[in-house]
Amino acid sequence: MAVPSVAVQSAATTGLTSGRLVGTTAAVVALAGVVIGALALARSTDRPGIGKRRNRALTALAAGLVGLAMGVVNLAVADGGPGTGNGVIAGVMALALGLIGTALGGLALTRARRTG
Repeated sequence: MAVPSVAVQSAATTGLTSGRLVGTTAAVVALAGVVIGALALARSTDRPGIGKRRNRALTALAAGLVGLAMGVVNLAVADGGPGTGNGVIAGVMALALGLIGTALGGLALTRARRTG
């Protein structure tokens, strides 16, 4: 009796899919929010005014929220787990980094208001 040969496909997708692109973009935007938020919290050299610190804080807050929202949407529309090409891992990273960036931006904004 002959056994039919069946080609088994791996669930892992290689290459840059649209889901991975969206997830990676969200993670990069959220990472930018974290970096800018850290810079806003750092002791800055622009002591005469608080404009730069406030602008950095607002930028970090906005980037963190955008990265967070993009990560949540990416995870909501993903129809598979990690390795399926839907950008699930990058979406989770964007979610975590977006929360951190939002927190840093909010903290820096609060400090900028208090010192002004």
